[in-house]
Amino acid sequence: MNKIYQNRWLPVGLLIPQLLLIGIFFYWPVIQAFFWSVYLEPPFGGEAEFVGLENFSRVLSDEQFYNSINRSIVFMITASSSAVLIPLILAVAADRHIRLAKPARNILLWPKAVAGASIGMAFSILLNPHVGLLSPINALFPGFWNPGLNGTDANIMLNIAYIWRGIPFNFIILLAGLQGLPQSMIQAAAVDGAGPWRRLFEIQIPLLSPQLFFCMVLEVTASFASAFALVDSMTQGGPGGATNLFVYKIYVDAFKSYDLSGASTQTVILMAIVMLLTCFQFFFLEKRVKYNR
Repeated sequence: MNKIYQNRWLPVGLLIPQLLLIGIFFYWPVIQAFFWSVYLEPPFGGEAEFVGLENFSRVLSDEQFYNSINRSIVFMITASSSAVLIPLILAVAADRHIRLAKPARNILLWPKAVAGASIGMAFSILLNPHVGLLSPINALFPGFWNPGLNGTDANIMLNIAYIWRGIPFNFIILLAGLQGLPQSMIQAAAVDGAGPWRRLFEIQIPLLSPQLFFCMVLEVTASFASAFALVDSMTQGGPGGATNLFVYKIYVDAFKSYDLSGASTQTVILMAIVMLLTCFQFFFLEKRVKYNR
């Protein structure tokens, strides 16, 4: 290491590009959002007017704001829980070396290389009511599946795409956690007569709680704040606003309605909600995590 970093400024120089990217594309927009949330920002340029907390009062009195929050909470609960449960099932199957487990490990990693918008477009075609996988059922029972008109179907389609996108990362984390468990404890339980299911629920899953907690924290945050690409490429918030999640409403208000101040105010609220959700998980759920093995 000393031969590589003989110049003490070399590590700093290597960090500067990454710090610049983070500062320009993360911290600067955050600062701008806080600034615009207390100003009335003209959509086409001009001098901004300081309005204090009036933007917050206007946003918090909007019924559509609460509707989008409610939709986001429902999506967070269904999508984040499924995005952890399904990879857990797949990780357990791969860890037990069932048939085709090795090629499945590679195949399950492929979605990580696909962008969210591309995933949304792919599932829009796969689940299209006229040419998709369910089109034969629709031909027999017209209207059975129609995400373009049925809000429940649209939300199911959005959940499927989100869960598929989240499988690779969570699968890697959970499979690595399972393979890192002390085999002596599992083998001792097997000698004592504990069956596979009992070993799974009483030994493996409790010992896997740090990885499960890590995946859940990331999924809860991502499902609430990072589903924009899927919504925009699949449903555009429809039908009838059924999939108009909070993060997508911010985009619509900012770039379609040109309400820059209102969108910035909602961005600040979104950051506060994400921080509260994360703190809740660390203060209350982490108590159930077992780090000692």
